[in-house]
Amino acid sequence: MKLLNTYEDRDDAEDAEALLLGERRLASERDSTETVYNLFGIPTWGNFHRLKLYNLQELAELLRRRSSWSLADSARHQEIVMALSSVAKNYGLQLPPHWS
Repeated sequence: MKLLNTYEDRDDAEDAEALLLGERRLASERDSTETVYNLFGIPTWGNFHRLKLYNLQELAELLRRRSSWSLADSARHQEIVMALSSVAKNYGLQLPPHWS
C-alpha cells in the first residue's frame, strides 16, 4: 500500500476510502492544530480514476472523442499523458498503450 491522497476533511477522506478497491487504510495525522487524513491503498489506474485524480476523467472523455480532436484537444491530451508518465514512474505502473 502507498499513500494515494491526503484530505483535510474526515468525511471526504472516508468517502474516498469507500471508493477504493483492494487493501486500504485511512490514517489521521496532526500538524500543529490541523488534522489531515492520509489515504493509503493499492496504486492502480482504476483507484486513481475512482478518486478523480490526475485528470483521468478528462483523459477518458478526450479518448472517447479522439476522431474529432482539435489542436487544443491534442495538446491537452499530450499534457495529461506527460503528467501520467510521472505518476506511472512514481508508483511503478505502466501507461496503457491506448492512452497514447
